[in-house]
Amino acid sequence: MLTISVVIPIKPGLVPQAAGRIASLGWLSDHCELLVAEGTNPSSQRNQAVQQARGEIIYFLDDDSLVVPDTLQRLEQHFVDPLVVAVGGPSLTPVTDSLLQQGIGAVLGSLLGAGGVRNRYRAVGTVRQTTERELILCNLAIRRDAFLAAGGLDERLYPNEENELLDRLKKGGGKLLHDPALAVERSQRASIPAFVRQMYRYGRGRAEQTRIAGFSGLMPFVPLAFLLYLLTLPFVAIPGWWLPLLVYGCACCLCSLPAALQQRQPLFLLLVPLLLPLLHIANGIGLLTGFLFPGRRNMCYNQQPVTIRRIQP
Repeated sequence: MLTISVVIPIKPGLVPQAAGRIASLGWLSDHCELLVAEGTNPSSQRNQAVQQARGEIIYFLDDDSLVVPDTLQRLEQHFVDPLVVAVGGPSLTPVTDSLLQQGIGAVLGSLLGAGGVRNRYRAVGTVRQTTERELILCNLAIRRDAFLAAGGLDERLYPNEENELLDRLKKGGGKLLHDPALAVERSQRASIPAFVRQMYRYGRGRAEQTRIAGFSGLMPFVPLAFLLYLLTLPFVAIPGWWLPLLVYGCACCLCSLPAALQQRQPLFLLLVPLLLPLLHIANGIGLLTGFLFPGRRNMCYNQQPVTIRRIQP
């Protein structure tokens, strides 16, 4: 039986919901430990927790990641293959979330909203080899020896620190697996300003990851192209220059229809077309800021000492 160390980074004074779910499921034993890393730099917190971990597998969760009961069994099955270095699954929106939160979840899980990373937010398909585009750090297991051999998370990055690490692991020959049934539930942002800030940070993180690790495809930069296009609209008098915006607006409206039908929520017909442009514009601004002002994101951390607490059964 594999030994597993669950690692949860938290801000000072926070009580992680994820720890309560783990305790209620009876995970803690000689084969599974829980490390809560308190601090102000999540990448550093995770790295330091892994240094102290005893498990062969490190299972990273966020403080609000609520796991499903058969998670440990699924991880055990996947890591039988010695070439598998990382396994993850989606982060799903709880049915108890508000209408706005459900709308955010629908947008993040849509092709128009999140493109190639949408499977981080929806459970579709079967177990498959994947890339960093389908994996998310709030629900990600990595072999400890592979993590340490790769040098861990780049502490200059947050977010997108796991994307950069997973790229390195895959380039080193390791298999990355996505298991749609290996899900956690996490509530979406509770307000539009919080959602906009989240999308901005994701864009900035992708830009900083690109500056550090190099270019990895065009798709993550579509929101930046969209933003630059919007900025030209008041100044370009070319006939038909507004046509792409009209097409985009129609696409947003069409995207709301399947979301409304799937969730049986008619108000999605109004909410989704509002959230999609906010997502793309905020992400585009984040990308632009990350390229123009590299490194400033990490200046907000005071680099306070990290405190590791091992939770015993």
